[in-house]
Amino acid sequence: MHSNHLLLEEPIRMASILEPSKASFFPAMTKIVGTLGPKSRSAEVISSCLNAGMSVARFDFSWGNPEYHQETLDNLKAAVKSTKKLCAVMLDTVGPELQVVNRGEKIIELKGDGLVILTPDQGQEPSSELLPINFDGLSKAVTKGDTVFIGQYLFTGSETTSAWLEVSEVKGDDVVCVVKNSATLAGSLFTLHISQVHIDLPTLSDKDKQVISSWGLKNKIDFLSLSYTRHAEDVRQAREFLSKLGDLSQTQIFAKIENMEGLTHFDEILQEADGIILSRGNLGIDLPPEKVFLFQKAALYKCNMAGKPAVVTRVVDSMTDNLRPTRAEATDVANAVLDGSDAILLGAETLRGLYPVDTISTVGKICAEAEKVFNQDLYFKRTVKYVGEPMTHLESIASSAVRAAIKVKASVIICFTSSGRAARLIAKYRPTMPVLSVVIPRLKTNQLKWSFTGAFEARQSLLVRGLYPMLADPRHPAESTSSTNESVLKVALDHGKASGVVKSHDRVVVCQKVGDASVVKIIELED
Repeated sequence: MHSNHLLLEEPIRMASILEPSKASFFPAMTKIVGTLGPKSRSAEVISSCLNAGMSVARFDFSWGNPEYHQETLDNLKAAVKSTKKLCAVMLDTVGPELQVVNRGEKIIELKGDGLVILTPDQGQEPSSELLPINFDGLSKAVTKGDTVFIGQYLFTGSETTSAWLEVSEVKGDDVVCVVKNSATLAGSLFTLHISQVHIDLPTLSDKDKQVISSWGLKNKIDFLSLSYTRHAEDVRQAREFLSKLGDLSQTQIFAKIENMEGLTHFDEILQEADGIILSRGNLGIDLPPEKVFLFQKAALYKCNMAGKPAVVTRVVDSMTDNLRPTRAEATDVANAVLDGSDAILLGAETLRGLYPVDTISTVGKICAEAEKVFNQDLYFKRTVKYVGEPMTHLESIASSAVRAAIKVKASVIICFTSSGRAARLIAKYRPTMPVLSVVIPRLKTNQLKWSFTGAFEARQSLLVRGLYPMLADPRHPAESTSSTNESVLKVALDHGKASGVVKSHDRVVVCQKVGDASVVKIIELED
């Protein structure tokens, strides 16, 4: 292994703590998803976010209209062009989210030990005694003693803008609650979360479907973040819906686990989804606080073994208003990386936070430091043992490529792929060096016109730890004669040299198809 990749089993040398962090072309192997909003939607700020390390932009449809998000996306495209950094697009659905209807955006004061009524009558004016909500089945879903949480949208937990309520009685359609703590509800959107209660609303609402089939289709979204996924069937239905929308049949579905129901069916959801988002904000309300870390470790382990990307949310909430994270948050980010997270998702911190660029940069630096002490050796053995024998052809090639790269201290692994699957499998074994995924476009036709695939596959690897995509010239097929492959390899190596990942006399491991055979080869670069 690289000498600078310490093992956690060894005592960490004090000298390594005192050394300043080194900047590199890839700020960290762990990816960063930024939610774009009021504080992060200009082309200038987005350019800075991309340079700081953001590789996926999340568009959250819980608020804002499609026109607003389109403007932001147009700015993102301009920023991608000017920075020459690829960025994928994630559409986050609203799902069965319960909201307080406060059209006038008035400030509401809730007093501890006072009473407040939750009513489905949306015509009523919100006040400190009455809160209209967007769901008429609440009185049937809750019973006396249930806990209801109300907070500013993407509440950080540290604000005085969130309140805990306890159901005291149900009167017809209304629910009377006791306010457990005084709070000032300010802001445009408040969400309700009821602890461990099934909400009888569809996971993909009609509004979601309309947004996906118009805005999503027009912009060829790379990822769909499926809010409040509770069963594998939710993912299947979403996939069936996407399959009828042309290009969106290639969109990957990331299931967002936000409550006990999703947790109970986690294994079957993981089988169906392309990746998982651990929504720790809502889960932190549904689960007792002492259980949150257990869920995180168990879920990340399962995602790692399945070779599916796992994304952790809600890590540096305090950076919404502060330039530095708390000590606990800094440690939390590092532990998410050591637990096996592929990406960190920033919500309020970049959406309405005061320091979106600094937040991305800080999180990237913490991830990079944690990666240096990630115990790759132990992880590799554990993954090989879990996969078992006989391994599939591809899995065997991928694990061999990673083992070879570590043994010869290669500076990079280059993988030729057309579907992206081979590159993802290599990344599954968490090599200590970057994996350059050279996506070879494929020509396809629908009998009316010819088109190339490959752009989706390239952008979708922007959510996998350690994977860096590069779209090759379509005239060079992935499985071909050695001469054309050499020319693609030269382009990839030149890209590596330009980005500072590869220098002369370095060793590089290449994974490619030649005819029907998959080949792993080691090359040493000359001057």
